[in-house]
Amino acid sequence: MDGDKKPTVRFGSSGPEEKKPRLKMSSFGSASSAAIMKGIQAGNINISDAPMVELDGQSSRDNELKAELERRKKAKSVVVPVDDAQVKSKLRGHGEPACLFGEKPEDRRERLRQLLAELVEAGVKVETKIEQPLPLEEKIEEGNIWYHEGSQELYIARYWIAEYSLPRARTRLARQKEEEGKPPAEKAARIQELHKHLRGVTNSCSQVGDDRPISFCHFSPNSQMLATGSWSGLCKLWTVPDCEPIRVLRGHNDRVGAIVFHPQATQSLSETSLGLASCAADGSVYLWNLTSDTPVAELEGHSQRVSRLAYHPSGRFLGTACFDNSWRLWDLGTCGEVLHQEGHSRPVYNIAFHTDGSIVATSAMDGCGRLWDLRSGKCILLMDGHLSGVLGVDFSPNGVHLATGGDDHLVKVWDLRKAKCVYTIPAHTNLVSHLKFQAIDGNYIITASYDNTAKIWTHPGWAPIRTLAGHESKVMSVDISSDQQYIATASYDRTFKLWANEES
Repeated sequence: MDGDKKPTVRFGSSGPEEKKPRLKMSSFGSASSAAIMKGIQAGNINISDAPMVELDGQSSRDNELKAELERRKKAKSVVVPVDDAQVKSKLRGHGEPACLFGEKPEDRRERLRQLLAELVEAGVKVETKIEQPLPLEEKIEEGNIWYHEGSQELYIARYWIAEYSLPRARTRLARQKEEEGKPPAEKAARIQELHKHLRGVTNSCSQVGDDRPISFCHFSPNSQMLATGSWSGLCKLWTVPDCEPIRVLRGHNDRVGAIVFHPQATQSLSETSLGLASCAADGSVYLWNLTSDTPVAELEGHSQRVSRLAYHPSGRFLGTACFDNSWRLWDLGTCGEVLHQEGHSRPVYNIAFHTDGSIVATSAMDGCGRLWDLRSGKCILLMDGHLSGVLGVDFSPNGVHLATGGDDHLVKVWDLRKAKCVYTIPAHTNLVSHLKFQAIDGNYIITASYDNTAKIWTHPGWAPIRTLAGHESKVMSVDISSDQQYIATASYDRTFKLWANEES
């Protein structure tokens, strides 16, 4: 029966009995037409007469791509200035940030182009006039320093420092050339003798300096006195090497950060002249003579903690490091501030002057050190290498090397000629609180640390040659006498110690 006949199921081609042609053969050659027909008959090529249906998602993506191409086409037609200063100005004018983090000038220009294209598409009238680029001397480029008009006092100070530093630099270079001409055997013998002396350094005197931690110590230029400052606010003078008290200097009401001698104090400077300077956490900076126990003068202007200070080699100027992220230069002839320099992003902790007097180095809690040319005011080198705050900084007397010590337990030696770090010393197991170069030729460095020790590192190679252990708590300061006979350390355990080679 026909009702019981099952439907035929076909796969691939519908068979030769299908009369309806599936492909028009007129558009092909005879050979290719035959090959295509065989493919259809074999079921490898399926052709349908069903209408083609477009997917909505694909259509919307195509429209978005077309719109994006149109926007790019319009953006290319927008006139954008080439000068970076004008690009920044236009971005500010439209309420956009002038610079994004890590953005290059070409990226900034493209951002302005996209912004203007969006405004044009929205129907906003955009100014197409392009200003002429600024002259080269007026162009403001990324990385340049912003200059402000300084005072006449600053101009006089810069000129005076230039005249002072150039002869000293010539003298230093002539001395180094003379040293280079000496026989290698003579220089090696002198180094060996120095190493022998340092290996024999032991504790020769220990003294309780105050009822609070001793924060700083400094030898007088004639090596016969030692000045100490403590967290009680008192500064004291002691004899060397007996460590007998001479005078108590009263004036600070907060923790003393540092006390330093004038470069000519106890030598050519009279006892009634300003021979000492000290600073404290309350922002006070006092000047003292060697005959009075009260300050003779005060440098006013600091609103936050002054952690360290240093005399210019000439003795005419004083530099102070302040926790308001700046450092200052003072003219001691007038007790007036001649320079208030910013540049660090966090508190400035330490300051040191080059032996020629032309450069000053500052270290800060932002992990960076900076070199400043006092004759021009420029920051000539950024010493970026420590992982955290830089607490110690000092110049070598050779005028070439600079050492920094930080909260990352490291000491880094920088070469000013190469403008980079040339050696990293894994110095201590705790932060490096202070460091000092040997004052004659810079053949060794002494570092103080919160690991309760001070260490001596010799050049070349900066190898450890002696560890000064004896304090019961963290060592906060270290100094070397100008005659090279004594080393002083000041500690949180309220004592200071003198170290010497008893055989020498």
